[in-house]
Amino acid sequence: MKKTVVLYPGLAVGHFNPMMVLADVFLDHGYAVAVALINPSVKDDDAAFTAAVARAVSSKSSATVSFHMLPRIPDPPSLAFDDDKFFTNYFDLVRRYDEHLHDFLFSVQGLHAVVVDASCGFAIQAVRKLGVPAYELYPCDAGALAVNIQIPSLLAGFKKLGGGEEGSAPLELLGVPPMSASHVTDLLGRSLSELISKDPEATTVAAGARVMAEFDGILINTFVSLEERPLRALADPRCCPDGVVLPPVYAVGPLVDKAAAGAGDETSRRHESLVWLDGQPDRSIVFLCFGSIGGNHAEQQLREIAAGLDKSGHRFLWVVRRAPSTEHLDALLPEGFLARTSGRGLVVNTWVPQPSVLRHRATAAFVTHCGWNSVLEGITAGVPMLCWPMYAEQRINKVLMVDDMGVGVEMEGWLEGWVTAEEVEAKVRLVVESEHGRKLRERVEAHRDGAAMAWKDGGSSRVAFARLMTELDNAQR
Repeated sequence: MKKTVVLYPGLAVGHFNPMMVLADVFLDHGYAVAVALINPSVKDDDAAFTAAVARAVSSKSSATVSFHMLPRIPDPPSLAFDDDKFFTNYFDLVRRYDEHLHDFLFSVQGLHAVVVDASCGFAIQAVRKLGVPAYELYPCDAGALAVNIQIPSLLAGFKKLGGGEEGSAPLELLGVPPMSASHVTDLLGRSLSELISKDPEATTVAAGARVMAEFDGILINTFVSLEERPLRALADPRCCPDGVVLPPVYAVGPLVDKAAAGAGDETSRRHESLVWLDGQPDRSIVFLCFGSIGGNHAEQQLREIAAGLDKSGHRFLWVVRRAPSTEHLDALLPEGFLARTSGRGLVVNTWVPQPSVLRHRATAAFVTHCGWNSVLEGITAGVPMLCWPMYAEQRINKVLMVDDMGVGVEMEGWLEGWVTAEEVEAKVRLVVESEHGRKLRERVEAHRDGAAMAWKDGGSSRVAFARLMTELDNAQR
């Protein structure tokens, strides 16, 4: 009987997609893979997530990966991302699915291990009842994880000082460059003072760190040459809250879908954006895309971006999710913008195959929200980035991208909620035209080569995964 690994992904595109790539890695190592899904009906309003699930189900053969929708639960809590109780509701939902997950795992023949997404970490209780190895996949970067597990100690220190608002002095944390307190606490959608005053949220943060310690190992979607500093910090006991010891950490990234990067090469299936890019000069296009949740900029901000692109004179491909139709696009953007930039610019309001766009010979730069999947897709394509973070760990990622990795430049004004046309024009010109931009590309390309090496024989991620396989085999003896 083939050994089976069950994957339990989170309910967001940025969590789901890396888990699907991890499925392919397990398949390559001879395992059967089953995916247990919290019923996607709880995210019916998230078109990007439901589309990602549908693509995965249709693209992966049932002979290799089986998908199992867990039963619906009555009266699921709201999972609207802008809800003040989003995290509380999300963790409550995960706990309420424990029984369904346990029952499914109990039915799996040849169950060898379970890999749980970090956002579903509390499901460890359901897995432990079966006595099989349990691992957590942290789909983001090691830097964000290092910050995350230091938050409980950070909050405890501020409480001792009597709380208060974030000061102007940057926070000094292990494994990452100094950064604003607002960058750190936005990981949880709260200000520092709110987290200090709201014990339930602070307790949830601390509980998450302690739950992480209960797993047999943590798989991180990164690679050593990109994040050596934060990976070292995760092995430092000072990084963890009192009494918490992290299990072994396995840097097994980049978990980027290579099949998606080559998708649509057949002319009959080729996406319109790729067909358009085929007609553009090499390294001439600025690609703007703000993720599956981000990108719903206010109309005034969209007009400012359009003005900056127009003034820059550079070619561009821009994904604007706010517009439900082409007619709405024309109304949202400055009068005559689409006609004036026709030929050198393409604005779309639908999903585009981002990995393929980034790897296209015509793409020169990437304006990104700094979601970790997008960052890794930019790095593995060798494309320099313009950083415009939106929410969660993206502010931390921006600091790492600019100050540590040297793969991007910051779009000034994002923190205040207003990026001017002049800033858009200036940063586009900086990255595409200047010597600074040339050096930026050299650094990104060096990291691209490091990413490729990580999964070759003897590479850090291949070695880490082999170590994981050995641990799994030893645990089952």
